[in-house]
Amino acid sequence: MQSERGFEYGVKHIISPMSGSVRDVLLSILELSADQVDFLIHLGSIYLNHSRIADNVSVSKGDYLRVHTKPRRFPKGNVDFTKRIVFENDHFVVVNKVSGIPVHGSVDNIQENLQSYMEEALKQKLYVTHRLDVPTNGLIVYAKTVEFQTAFNKLLIAREIKKIYRAKIEGPAPTKKILTHYMEPSPRAPKVVSHEPKDKWQECILEILEVKENSEHTELRIHLHTGRTHQIRAQLGYEKSPIIGDHAYGAQKRWDEEKIELTACELQFINPITTESHHFKI
Repeated sequence: MQSERGFEYGVKHIISPMSGSVRDVLLSILELSADQVDFLIHLGSIYLNHSRIADNVSVSKGDYLRVHTKPRRFPKGNVDFTKRIVFENDHFVVVNKVSGIPVHGSVDNIQENLQSYMEEALKQKLYVTHRLDVPTNGLIVYAKTVEFQTAFNKLLIAREIKKIYRAKIEGPAPTKKILTHYMEPSPRAPKVVSHEPKDKWQECILEILEVKENSEHTELRIHLHTGRTHQIRAQLGYEKSPIIGDHAYGAQKRWDEEKIELTACELQFINPITTESHHFKI
């Protein structure tokens, strides 16, 4: 038995009518080939009783299966990820992320992401410390140890990491140099922000350090004081200064691929393990 809930996203909710392997159960229910089922298992697109599976495991009659039959794809193409490394030591690696690839695995795909590609390039396990949106490019830090990951996250919470972004926008720049908004605490996107504080809404603060104007666009250099999901995109969109290509926040659609003119161009922090000062810039 399968539910139509989530059908438009290719998500199938199934109560297994039989015992057997995941492959055999799904082949008896869905219009998928054995190769397609195996590929979905490889991507991490299938869950058994709410846990992601990695192999063609056994299923019992009455078990619950969730199958993402249309997972979002982020193939690495011809990118040489070893050449995206800006810096590395024993504790962390700094990578210049390309647009169109997520920082880490998603609910329907744990294979095609920057973390996975960098682990393949470096031949070692990496740990996520912070995030950039899929269409955003620029500097991202991956920890090489759990110790550094934990210590770096404490720096983030204490706002002791300086993060500078470059944004090319449509329309004029906001008139205020420091923008303060409040973001609705919802997992959905696009994010909703307001000038007025509301109960449980998260404070969002960014500072416009520099404005450059030319005949084609306006470019902003931004110091991000708080790190909310989609924060810069939502704040600039709310101020009618959306980032070029950011259709979700009011800009014209420019490209078919997931790309916007937002770059994480500077990172500055003190290594919490060695106390060494680091400043990275692209």
